[in-house]
Amino acid sequence: MNPPPPIASPVDTSHRVERVRDAIASNGWAGLVVLDAADVRWLTGLDSSNAAVVVTPDRTVVATDFRYVAAAEALGLEVARIEQSMWQDLGRVAGGLAAGGSLAYPPAGLSHRAFLQFTDALPDSVSLRAADGVVAKLRVIKDAAEIAHVRAAAQLLDGAYALVAEMGLEGRTEAEVAWAIERNLRERGASALSFESIVAGGEHGARPHHSPTDTAIPTDTLVTVDIGCVVDGYCSDCTRTFAVGDPGPELREAYDLTLRAQVASLDAVRPGAHGRDIDAVARDLIAAEGHGDHFGHGLGHGVGMEIHEAPRLSRTSEDVLEVGMVVTVEPGVYLPGIGGVRIEDLVVVTQDGNEVLTHFTKELVTA
Repeated sequence: MNPPPPIASPVDTSHRVERVRDAIASNGWAGLVVLDAADVRWLTGLDSSNAAVVVTPDRTVVATDFRYVAAAEALGLEVARIEQSMWQDLGRVAGGLAAGGSLAYPPAGLSHRAFLQFTDALPDSVSLRAADGVVAKLRVIKDAAEIAHVRAAAQLLDGAYALVAEMGLEGRTEAEVAWAIERNLRERGASALSFESIVAGGEHGARPHHSPTDTAIPTDTLVTVDIGCVVDGYCSDCTRTFAVGDPGPELREAYDLTLRAQVASLDAVRPGAHGRDIDAVARDLIAAEGHGDHFGHGLGHGVGMEIHEAPRLSRTSEDVLEVGMVVTVEPGVYLPGIGGVRIEDLVVVTQDGNEVLTHFTKELVTA
């Protein structure tokens, strides 16, 4: 079955095209080929499963097949219709636009076969330049419209967590809770989930990416709930950990430690901060309490059109935060065979520090 018709974006993307042209000019290229679906949508507003964009100093041409031609034209885009082979036709289009110059392309986006078809169609006068991540690097800084979309998606999560607290968790299956969350999000305006919801009760909480099962959630434990949704093509992400009955001192101590680490590292999110340094705030605090081996993932990641984008907050990150970046802050303590805790907020970097976009309480709620 063909995918549903793409929805035209009302957002003016001309300023994004100009940022790409600045990159083209600074590198001395005659043109740039854009292949990643999220990059294509960011640059043009076209949501397509089979489209590429060729950007030159004075033209932006979308190459796509008949399924998306009408949608692209409705957005006012210049369209080159793909008749047979995407890669051969794209090579002809890009080669014509960059004739006599250098054409940048993302090698990571091409299989070996596609690369051969693409290059076979290029004229001899075009020289290729490998350049991965050109548009992805620009997408890291969100404009006002993008932040508004992420904020809207984040707000839906607060209501979903309120539902979880109201419905209660004891005796319900993880899958039942996950479905209730998805139904709530979709009924309130989400077009999709950002990822499969994580509902991890009891010892399952020690698995950071646990998939919900038909296992009934026991009493006297913790339940980690990690959810996200999509609004207007932009993702959100948030985690809260709930109590069922009395989790006992060990899990309560893990919760208190995780919360302290989360608040401290959240306060460190500001322009100019290094991703590895923000990660270290939480990691050092957790390690000092003897749980360094129980926090094995990075502190956070960027969120936008994709649920995992740059920048990274991790031990090895070389990223430096700038105004307009959107990141998660999500430390965790995972105790094998016992349970786990993760607390996560979604934040946007602002001139004065950061704005938290997820607002459901981080106090330990008994559900």
